[in-house]
Amino acid sequence: MSLEAKVMEQLKDAMRAKDEAALRALRAIKAAILIEKTSGRGTEMTEADETKMLQKLAKQRKDSLEIFTQQNREDLAIKEQEELAIIEKFLPQQMSVEELTAVLKEIMATVGATSPADMGKVMGLATKQLAGKAEGKLISETVKQLLSGNA
Repeated sequence: MSLEAKVMEQLKDAMRAKDEAALRALRAIKAAILIEKTSGRGTEMTEADETKMLQKLAKQRKDSLEIFTQQNREDLAIKEQEELAIIEKFLPQQMSVEELTAVLKEIMATVGATSPADMGKVMGLATKQLAGKAEGKLISETVKQLLSGNA
């Protein structure tokens, strides 16, 4: 079942249940899918495209959540948290820090990375291999720690 079909099905359920948080999040996903479909690329959305789009939506919610929390706007922060929870249901399971560290160590051994100067080599391979499984910021921070010898 495609992402669009799953979203439409859950959107109907959310309408029946009068779940405002789910409706907001699902409508945002539906709008992003519609924008992607009408962008003029002429190709069908792949699963990787769908994951990338969902990650972008999740990152937007996390950034907004952080800002609202810093500004003591709990009312807005709660809405962002609710939407983030719904969006994350559609994303693949994220790797734990331990799993991520193990994979990054393997990649570092493969490319022969030993110092912070080798970060570009590791990040290039890591971002491709871990796409959808870990957030880019977390990958970057972990690579920095491993290459500087702090882990």
